Amino acid sequence: MTPPPPAPSRRTVLQTGAALGLGAAGAASGTAEAAARESGTAEGGGYLVGRGIADATGEVAEVGMMGYGRFDQQAAGLHTRLRARAFAVVDRASGERMLLIVADSPMIFSSVHQAVLRRLAEKYGGLYTEQNVLITATHTHAGPGGYSHHVLYNTTTSGFHAATFEAVAAGLVEAAQRAHEDLAPSELILTREQLHGVSVNRSRTAFDRNPAEVRAHFPDAVDPLSTVLRIERGGRAVGAVNWFAVHGTSMSGDNRLISADNKGYAAYHWEREVERVDYLDGRPPAFVSAFAQTNAGDMSPNLDLKPPTTPADFARTRESGLRQYEAAAGQLARAGTRLEGGVDSRLVYVDLSRTEVGPEFTGDGRGHTTSTPCIGASMAAGSMEDGPAFPGFQEGENPFFDLVSQALVYNASPELRQAQAPKAVFVPIGLLNGVYPWVQEQVPVQLVRIGRLYLVGVPGEVTIAAGLRLRRTVAAITGSELDDVLVAGYANAYFHYVTTPEEYDAQQYEGGSTLFGRWQLPALQQTVAALATAMRDGRRLPLGPVPPDLSGRQISLQPGVVVDAPQVFHRFGDVLSPPRETYRAGEVVEAVFAGAHPGNDLHRGGTFLEVQREEGGGWRTVADDGDWATRFHWRRDGPAASRTTVTWEIPAGTPPGRYRLRYHGDAKSLTGRITPITGTTGGFSVR
Repeated sequence: MTPPPPAPSRRTVLQTGAALGLGAAGAASGTAEAAARESGTAEGGGYLVGRGIADATGEVAEVGMMGYGRFDQQAAGLHTRLRARAFAVVDRASGERMLLIVADSPMIFSSVHQAVLRRLAEKYGGLYTEQNVLITATHTHAGPGGYSHHVLYNTTTSGFHAATFEAVAAGLVEAAQRAHEDLAPSELILTREQLHGVSVNRSRTAFDRNPAEVRAHFPDAVDPLSTVLRIERGGRAVGAVNWFAVHGTSMSGDNRLISADNKGYAAYHWEREVERVDYLDGRPPAFVSAFAQTNAGDMSPNLDLKPPTTPADFARTRESGLRQYEAAAGQLARAGTRLEGGVDSRLVYVDLSRTEVGPEFTGDGRGHTTSTPCIGASMAAGSMEDGPAFPGFQEGENPFFDLVSQALVYNASPELRQAQAPKAVFVPIGLLNGVYPWVQEQVPVQLVRIGRLYLVGVPGEVTIAAGLRLRRTVAAITGSELDDVLVAGYANAYFHYVTTPEEYDAQQYEGGSTLFGRWQLPALQQTVAALATAMRDGRRLPLGPVPPDLSGRQISLQPGVVVDAPQVFHRFGDVLSPPRETYRAGEVVEAVFAGAHPGNDLHRGGTFLEVQREEGGGWRTVADDGDWATRFHWRRDGPAASRTTVTWEIPAGTPPGRYRLRYHGDAKSLTGRITPITGTTGGFSVR
């Protein structure tokens, strides 16, 4: 596919939106109309739907990146911003509503779930609660970490990072608020197709242990279902949510730039490069697209089953994202199924450290009990196909830890044996939870209905076979078609993986990461069965054991920025290395500035850089740090100085003319004062 021309000016975008009847006035009237109908007195049925986008990026320098579990993967700049996309849906007949937030984020931790719910309650009272708010992550492995309240996930980030936590939480709430304000009468249309050649099963050894009927359901050992829920107003699509199972591991563990990975690129491409959305103009976007996860636990984007390398991973990320976009966008031409019927939701908390599972769910006709969480030796190995973690460990058998587990751990605790065997236990992390909260044990499980579509919110990484069992459980109780039930993975919290008992026995990476043992999936099936039954019968369920708020128990070991200083004989913003005089499309423009630490101000909702074109005696911004073609690199230059490198890969079709690069930063003085700084290159020609 030919790269798109440069993004239009903010003025052009607004003119386009006005021409389509989707400008600020249209959005405002739609919101007013929605408010008039929310009283429940409106005639007719249908839905009110709202859409919103916000920046939720977090720190981009000297913070451990989340996903690969590598201590050496410290962020050193920004490739694309991480955004939260929210969709509010109200059933006009009953007034029941739900809120879906899809975040370009590695995981949604309980810390974020609690903060978002608390802030929504402060804004809207009881409109949005744990029952009807579903927050999911795209699971990029190139996002900043340090925003969990459980210490295991902060081990590679030197503890808790308040700035990243606040950026994530505030971004999700802002997206939700914008979706609420955007509520307007809309139609919802459901379509689906098969998407192949984008994912591969990275745990085929484990998958092949499943019964024949499961293997027959997925003959290629992948889940190819690409589902789109599109939002129409006046017969025109104004938004879409796509669900497709593939990991966010197109970007390498050697990459050091914050990136939204393949699903983030798919959403960016649709919004920015196709629909010409300007994220910085402050107006409601004409189109919002989200690419959400389903049961992606064993689905890799690396079709050669080899970990990606940098910088080749940038092209692979774009290719995967484009394939997902093309499948989703192609469905807009289909009539699809127009959704009708109510909106409903249920959520319960389950203590997976001690759940008794009935024999109808275990598969062997006997009852079993889950146990306190244990990390398997194969979890420490990491996924060899996407990115190994710690040396000395491997997927499958780990003879030393197998011996220790059989001779010591399981002899000392028969309860662990019946729940965790044959796992080679590396860390019985449930014991550590008694001292300090390392991993979450009381987890949320959710079921949301929009018309005929059911979303099963699971706080982890569900393999396709495990997802099939959860989907079949809900479909059988609600009388739904199987394809109308989807797993919404990485939802509301995080507890690692979910495998079938058969897959668990293989103790590949996914099985070693199924913390609560062999009966974890049956326990979840039992829970979603209760949710589906209650929803079918119109009953509410007890909330269950709500996890504690751990915000007051956080440890931060990484010191903040002490002071910034420019290089000797330079001032902040000076151009240390200017661009050339002339470039052509496809070449990379580069400039180095005397900068400051990006952690002083995250520029959430803004930008660290601009690419500008000279027009009519002034300069118009054509790209910023949220664009695919730009990159923002940072590194220390001595104890207090920073070298900031801005690059722009000139897209094909860029109009000839004079251009320049600008850098925006913030410097910290010894007294702690933060001062904005700016640097600008001289003009250069694009021919």
